[in-house]
Amino acid sequence: MAMSANIIPKPKHDYDQNLGLKMLLLCLEEEEIANHVITRCQILIPMFLRLEMGTEVEQLTEQETAIYDRQIRVWGVDAQRRLSKSHVFVSGLNGTAVEFCKNIVLAGVGSLTLNDDRLVTEDLLYANFLIPPDENDFRGKSVAELCCDSLKDFNPMVSVSVKKGALSIFDADFFQKFDVVVVSCCSLLTKKSVNSICHKLPKRVAFYSVECRDSCGEIFVDLKNYSYCKKKNDETIECELRYPSFEEAIAVPWKSLPKRLSKLYYAMRVIERFEALERRNPGETSVDDLPNVLNLRKEICEAHCLNESQIPDSLLRRLIASRTEFPPVCAIVGGILGQEVIKAISGKGDPLKNFFFFNAMDGKGIIEDISNVSS
Repeated sequence: MAMSANIIPKPKHDYDQNLGLKMLLLCLEEEEIANHVITRCQILIPMFLRLEMGTEVEQLTEQETAIYDRQIRVWGVDAQRRLSKSHVFVSGLNGTAVEFCKNIVLAGVGSLTLNDDRLVTEDLLYANFLIPPDENDFRGKSVAELCCDSLKDFNPMVSVSVKKGALSIFDADFFQKFDVVVVSCCSLLTKKSVNSICHKLPKRVAFYSVECRDSCGEIFVDLKNYSYCKKKNDETIECELRYPSFEEAIAVPWKSLPKRLSKLYYAMRVIERFEALERRNPGETSVDDLPNVLNLRKEICEAHCLNESQIPDSLLRRLIASRTEFPPVCAIVGGILGQEVIKAISGKGDPLKNFFFFNAMDGKGIIEDISNVSS
């Protein structure tokens, strides 16, 4: 008997085509939905960024948000906003300092003021990549002016300017305009004086000194009373650090310091003292001064009840004989300094307390906390 037309089964391939068509339509609908969601997110992201920054503080501009997009993803909008509103002063533009300046300009600080009235010499050209090598380009200009011209090209969003004059003549009214003060290539007396001024200001002005001699580097940090938050075991912990001034730190008796303290700390203090007694600027020493430096080392070690072997002859020779910096060491120490300044401004991460030493001979970077017991 013939089968009725209404009960004849559909061919299997027709069923498969209908199912495939439905799946294709479904995929198209999902793609349209996804595109719609992406479009809406692109509209809403700037709104969320503005909400995160809050209405009580000045917001990042659209241009800043676009330029610093990757940094914002790393440390957040609030940290970038703080950087963009910060003011940094740098005096003494040696190789390490210009590495630092390059890093913070690229990071997007609000303004950078440079101070270095020296004229260009062959020694300065060795490690300062911001100075053009053509003599016709730098004739008649100071180191600060030349570095200023170069840094402006790194990031047009940052205001870079020059302040002329000896570092020792600037007073508290001048330094309180800044959030960060970095000094290099200055005498022991000037370093103490500038740090003392910053340490006593009502507002917190982060102070840093940095020196590179031969293939060694030292950073000193003074953040006064510094509070920050860090996460530990999924909990946010509020931490507070109290920093001594540079004068207070180096006044700590050597016999009370840790036995395994970096030898660079002792060596740098001996050379600083020698330059102060001889009324010389940093770097104005040679191997001919070694006998007098060794005599001074003996006197200081006897006064502090420290064995002279803690300050090797070979280390002192290296530090006083070389008049030039090693660019790779400048890059390392300048990078560490830039990282620490960004931490202090943004409030992100554990800050360094309070000395950092780097020696290319062993490739080690060491943090030493040298504070008074009462601090």
